[in-house]
Amino acid sequence: MEKYKHKIELFFELKNSPESTRETMRRRMNDFIIYVNAVLEIEMEETTFEDIQGYILHLKRDRDLSPGTINNYISSIKFFYTYVLEKTWNPIKVPRLIRAKNFPVIPPRGQVYALLNGTNNLKHKAILALIYGSGLRVSEVARLRIGDIDSQTMRVRVDGAKHNTNRNTILSEMSLLVLRKYFKAYHHRSFSKNDWLFTGNKKENPVTVKTIQNTFLKIRERLNLDTKISAHTLRHCFATHSLEDGVEPVHIQHMLGHKNVETTNGYLHTTSKSLMGIKSPLDQPRGNEL
Repeated sequence: MEKYKHKIELFFELKNSPESTRETMRRRMNDFIIYVNAVLEIEMEETTFEDIQGYILHLKRDRDLSPGTINNYISSIKFFYTYVLEKTWNPIKVPRLIRAKNFPVIPPRGQVYALLNGTNNLKHKAILALIYGSGLRVSEVARLRIGDIDSQTMRVRVDGAKHNTNRNTILSEMSLLVLRKYFKAYHHRSFSKNDWLFTGNKKENPVTVKTIQNTFLKIRERLNLDTKISAHTLRHCFATHSLEDGVEPVHIQHMLGHKNVETTNGYLHTTSKSLMGIKSPLDQPRGNEL
């Protein structure tokens, strides 16, 4: 990877790619390079489409990755193949996987509150409260700075989000209460608004996405909840529960940072509100009983 680092980083800088995108692409390209060098025992310049096909089958069969995740790997390989190696890409030889439409698991509100109260650690509680209370992605809450929290206007500013966008979303009053307790316990008087809100092992680094995910998994396991529920589920719950509370999809779209309202409308399939008031034909009066 070191051999191609300058060229890759130059592209990221010219495109002004968000750090989250850079980190993900670096990791996936590096994984492919290791496979080619260690498993195939050839140089990257020698790779063929058959080698790429073999790697994709490895991701599918051996690592059991989802179609969506594999498609993300394909995007990173395509970038490396076309930009770094300057070769022509053939989409027929490397087709993207068909993704089945899976609706996220949306736990009832009682379980959401149980998850939020599943830890006494103020930092972890504040992080989870912000994900659910403001509809943030895990990567977004990890990279919040102190100045991104505006208690005067009750907003959270999200800079450099997915698709390199910026937006504002709401700040929950409950989240603010937890944040104030956390801030009092963790932050000293000498701080800058540009400091990380949630620091990692070192003050100059933000908490990692992996740390947040692992923390959530421990709480989930302790509560014995559905294994399909993840930290990102809290963002899905924000959207679904907001729809159930009567918030217009266009407002939810802006708070979540969706490019298209159709993406937001997809949550209609996960909310019980769309089915409320609809009677089953089995329950229509017919004068018969089972």
